[in-house]
Amino acid sequence: MADDALPLREHRGYVGAMTTAPAVDPATGLRTDGGPDLDHLALLAALQEAFAAGTRTADPAARVPACGRWRVRNLVEHLGRIHHWAAGQARRERETPLGRGPFDLVPFYTAQAAELHGTLVALGPDADAWTLTGRGPATFWWRRQLHETLVHLHDLRAAGHGSGVAVGAQDPVGVDAEVWADGVDEVVTMFQPRQVRLDRMAPLDRTVALHATDVGRVWMLGAHDDTEPGVPATTVHAPARELDLLLWRRLSPEEAGATVTGDPDALDAALAEPIVP
Repeated sequence: MADDALPLREHRGYVGAMTTAPAVDPATGLRTDGGPDLDHLALLAALQEAFAAGTRTADPAARVPACGRWRVRNLVEHLGRIHHWAAGQARRERETPLGRGPFDLVPFYTAQAAELHGTLVALGPDADAWTLTGRGPATFWWRRQLHETLVHLHDLRAAGHGSGVAVGAQDPVGVDAEVWADGVDEVVTMFQPRQVRLDRMAPLDRTVALHATDVGRVWMLGAHDDTEPGVPATTVHAPARELDLLLWRRLSPEEAGATVTGDPDALDAALAEPIVP
């Protein structure tokens, strides 16, 4: 990310920097400040390859931590179906039903991954697509499917190690902190406001500041317009990876090693809401 930050006031341990407006347009997945975009398609391909490799050696019956009753089989079939559905959304077509399964997991997943990536490459960045925010460019799906795959690759590795915490220490997903930061940005600027817009949750009563200590960025969860966000009720300090996994409920604040300043109840209240689908 470009170093285009403004100083923030000090309050309740809230010290850091905040970028001007959203650095990424949630409707397109592209930078708005002229800075370099992540290579979402290349990253997506690499993560899909890593997910397929992990599927080859995973126990289909292994429990997926932080995903309720899901087993690895459910996880792989879910991601394959999402890839297939997203490819249809990018083409503005209803997807062909894939059937109930069970499927032979590796060929099933690799076929859907190839369909998605091939579709996005063939369409190009400016193709008119159906997106989660309305009609928009296919680049929306470049970003969205990158982060869908990233979080679920973490899930797959967590299933192998028996916990999400163990993944960071023993088998971390090899992407830069900026990629995880982009995932935080997506939740704050696209998913949580969309959940409010769809009446799946009420607006947050109190703003939560998310300070990614490794990339020097701060997001205001619960502040979604161009007005002064005010003083946050609480600030969460952690690396971008841990913040992203915290927002997706893959790690608790304690498991993320987060430092929470201000009112911790504000963070608990935010995480208790369906800020992501």
